[in-house]
Amino acid sequence: MQVPLQITFRNMETSEALESYIRERAAKLDNICENMVSCRVVVEAPHKHQHKGGLFHASIDITLPKETIVINREPDLHKAYHDAHVVVRDVFDSAQRRLRDFVSRQKGEVKVHAEMPQGKITELYHNEDYGRILTAAGDDIYFHRNSLINADFAGLSIGDEVRFVEEQGDNGPQATSVRVAGKS
Repeated sequence: MQVPLQITFRNMETSEALESYIRERAAKLDNICENMVSCRVVVEAPHKHQHKGGLFHASIDITLPKETIVINREPDLHKAYHDAHVVVRDVFDSAQRRLRDFVSRQKGEVKVHAEMPQGKITELYHNEDYGRILTAAGDDIYFHRNSLINADFAGLSIGDEVRFVEEQGDNGPQATSVRVAGKS
């Protein structure tokens, strides 16, 4: 980090144990993203007059060369933060995920899904619950009615365009996850 870590405790006494934990987790963030400019952490205890029963809030503000990441953890209907360590752990876990995503994007490591192969139905055997697909590469592939995702087997016609996942079956290549083109 180019700017020293800033830790702020609001409406509560400074906790050496919590501060030490925050410094340890911030160091891990710095290891994930080497060009982090600054990191500010705020841990806030509730005001005494609140009726929610002492729920803590935490936030992290991470400044990077071309981006700022802000993560907040506040109590909601599903998770009550009665312990400051728990809310700090959760906010740092979220920050780690976001920083890893950022670093992956910077390195160009964003996952790209391969396009599903496509073909046309060339044979249908309604009494036997299967058909055959001719792929764009000229391969002939078997498919079973249970492989259909977005269509009814009885509604298929020869010539329908499909996309599919190809796997090796017991008797050669077969299509799974067969989707009729143009249908959701």
